[in-house]
Amino acid sequence: MNMKTGRQAPGIVQLQVLIWTAVLLLIFFSLLPMDGLLKSVIATLVNTISYAIIIYGNILFLYPVFYQKRRFLAYGISVAVFLILTGMLKGYAGIILYEHFLLIKIVPVDLLTLLGYVPGGILIYVLSLVFRIAIAYFTLKQQTEEILLQKSQAELNLLKSQVQPHFLFNALNSIYYRVYKVDPPSAGLIERLADIMRYFVDESPKDEVPVATEVAFIENYMELERIRIRHGANVNFEKAYNPDLRIPPMLLMTFVENIFKHGIDKSRKQNQVSISLVQQNDCLLFKTSNLKADPEAGDQPGGFGIINLTKRLRMLYGDKFELTIDDKGELFTAFLKIPL
Repeated sequence: MNMKTGRQAPGIVQLQVLIWTAVLLLIFFSLLPMDGLLKSVIATLVNTISYAIIIYGNILFLYPVFYQKRRFLAYGISVAVFLILTGMLKGYAGIILYEHFLLIKIVPVDLLTLLGYVPGGILIYVLSLVFRIAIAYFTLKQQTEEILLQKSQAELNLLKSQVQPHFLFNALNSIYYRVYKVDPPSAGLIERLADIMRYFVDESPKDEVPVATEVAFIENYMELERIRIRHGANVNFEKAYNPDLRIPPMLLMTFVENIFKHGIDKSRKQNQVSISLVQQNDCLLFKTSNLKADPEAGDQPGGFGIINLTKRLRMLYGDKFELTIDDKGELFTAFLKIPL
């Protein structure tokens, strides 16, 4: 029931369309008894459009460009100029439309007449702040519902996949001991595969895992991937962090997976890969760097993996993370910085 409710809930865009429709109808029917049909339509359109310009101009441009960057003086001046220009434009547009459609001759327009339309925009500016808070609230609510929906779906998928996992682990252990007698290196790979599968079953459903567990998972994955590389890969993995530090699972894996999918040239004798995971103050820094491989048709480094990771990071950290991808030159470099 909760999953269906989340899908049927109106989005932010639909909600705003409903609000503006209500505003438009409210203005129109309040003016209709006094001004008649045509004049009411003109006044409704002019007022609604001017309100939208003030509200969205503030919350989409002025507020993030000036106020959020702590440029308060520039923000105040910009708001004042913006309200004056918008008010004058609203007054001028209304006068021109009345003259054209209603054939009303109005006295020549001067500066003082147009400035008389400015004060009405001040209240709309104040409402734009309330409007912004409302949008932020519903956006957060929608993201929360999306996270819960994804978590429920992940738990459902996990339940479907957990068909006697311990039977599988026991079988792998039996195979490991048999192989170890004749081929110890291959037995070691089987052990790493078992550890990876155990991670998926036991650790990935959790909200957080120790960073040491995440690193062990990544190292096991890299060892298995090296089997497919003809000349191997030289991986330099720098680690400097508190092992007890906890992070969301599978947060770093996308970058490592991209290296072996898109950054390894199987014909190259030297595949150099650099990875660093460093704790610095209250942040965790993760960086990968590798030489570019000759791209195959339709092969795009990152792709949907990076897109999905970015969505997940926004859900987890809002705008408090830093993710950069640099594919200029011979190297492909990815950098992630998350708060702790």
